[in-house]
Amino acid sequence: MDVRVKRIYDDPVPDDGRRVLVDRVWPRGVSKERAALDLWCKDVAPSTELRKWYGHDPDKQKEFAARYRAELAAQPAAGALADLRATHGPLTLLTATHELGLSQAQVLADTLNG
Repeated sequence: MDVRVKRIYDDPVPDDGRRVLVDRVWPRGVSKERAALDLWCKDVAPSTELRKWYGHDPDKQKEFAARYRAELAAQPAAGALADLRATHGPLTLLTATHELGLSQAQVLADTLNG
């Protein structure tokens, strides 16, 4: 798969392919028109409890990734993940997170890329 991770605040470009917001909460200051989404997939976002525990703390990133992958294996996330895997062409996962390398979107992209 050709999976990419971008911030929702970056302008859409034609080679983004399918644009999917993978945050549970809508990002501040972004209109639906500006987001140019194909899908808002809340079901693959980490649970509120996991997200709050993590808080994008680099020291917790490895444990966060393991817990998040466990959540992705259960429903409804597993079904939504299967839908994302069925994407033909580029798939751009969008998040409001400042540090993409520490985001759930990056963990999700790594999972989809195998």
